[in-house]
Amino acid sequence: MVQLMVNPAMKEADPYLETFERFEEQAKRPAWVFPMRKAGIARFAELGFPTLQQEDWRFTNVAPIAKLPFKPFFQVSPDSLTRETVAGLTFGGLEATRLVFVNGHYVPELSSAPEPQPQGVIVGSLAAALADDSGLVKEHLARYPEGEDNPFAALNAAFFQDGGLVYVPAGKRLEKPVHLLYISTSKETGATSHPRHLIIAEKASQATVLESYVSTVEGSYFTNAVTELILGEGAAVEHVKFQDESRSAYHVAAIHAHLGRGCNFVSHSIATGARLSRNNIRTALAGEGVECILNGLYLTRGDQLADHHMVVEHAQPHCNSHEYYNGILDGRSKGVFHGRILVRQAAQKTDAKQTNKNLLLSEDATVDTKPQLEIYADDVKCTHGATIGQLNEESIFYLRARGIGAETARRMLIHAFAGEIIERVRHAPAREELDKLVWERLEQNPRVGEKRSV
Repeated sequence: MVQLMVNPAMKEADPYLETFERFEEQAKRPAWVFPMRKAGIARFAELGFPTLQQEDWRFTNVAPIAKLPFKPFFQVSPDSLTRETVAGLTFGGLEATRLVFVNGHYVPELSSAPEPQPQGVIVGSLAAALADDSGLVKEHLARYPEGEDNPFAALNAAFFQDGGLVYVPAGKRLEKPVHLLYISTSKETGATSHPRHLIIAEKASQATVLESYVSTVEGSYFTNAVTELILGEGAAVEHVKFQDESRSAYHVAAIHAHLGRGCNFVSHSIATGARLSRNNIRTALAGEGVECILNGLYLTRGDQLADHHMVVEHAQPHCNSHEYYNGILDGRSKGVFHGRILVRQAAQKTDAKQTNKNLLLSEDATVDTKPQLEIYADDVKCTHGATIGQLNEESIFYLRARGIGAETARRMLIHAFAGEIIERVRHAPAREELDKLVWERLEQNPRVGEKRSV
């Protein structure tokens, strides 16, 4: 039994600790993973769930997650899903190497048939690699800082069971994108999964990874995901994360990217689903000459909350980072953006830009935005800014004067605002599908379109 120091005020931790004790025997395989799991549950017990008194969480109340019963999925079940169901989901029809996970577990019969990959490339289940005691996974899994103050990442380290493993050796290029498709099918309140994805791109390699989260039901379940990306010198990776979960669900995710010298990393976060979603994004520009773009769009309505919290650390000189996040909010929904650019003393000649723009479609929608610079070098070019506003009535009048109806004019302006983000997606089929999805939802609702059923 693991002995833990528990936060006395954190009674909510008890079910998690009890579940870990039952999970402990399974968690010990392979042996080298268990210390990581033990450290994760210990850190979670010490920290407890975040509160509004903590600066990084003061705009996002996770008390509803803390109150959920903890019911992790420990078994694989395709739950009557078919390949036709998969093909009808966002990105499901794109030509890709597709790994399908149902409630956190890999389901081979729903995934794409194995195809010949360049020599040395690995695309498969993380659980399978752990069962084989893969040296590759041992070398890279959780070997880089994940943010010691994030209890959700700690909880994932304790309970993760499966996820995607993508490994591209030096000099190799993936012709097709890899699609990591996560499907939730449970209506059970508190049903919880902890996906863990590990993406490794070695020197001068190239890859596109699509990561999407969808549901086939409306349910108050909880997804707690972590994606690790390790890019070697000169590697080029585009990562697209699409979150469209049940509007009764909760989604907390972390993206941790460790970027080597001269690499090119583009990451997109598109959030349209979940009652509460939070994306913690940490990028470490650990080598010289890194090019990093973080790009995001959140569309919310009703009582949804979408939170993006990021730290971009410039640790070496001659690196560029640019962050562009747009929010479109309707009803009583809420958006949160907290972007911190940290420039270390050694990171001279840094060029960093951060913008957050928000479009409020109702008087009850709110945004809390906090772009932030923390600079310890003296030869840098850093800017940041945020805007919050409503649709421009002059632009609507201009379009109406040319015979366009009022609602169509509104949709066109909102679509253009979203398009600023979507057009930066480099993989053309994914970009076109996201653009179509936004337009379809705007047509269903002149403000922010109603979510389609699966």
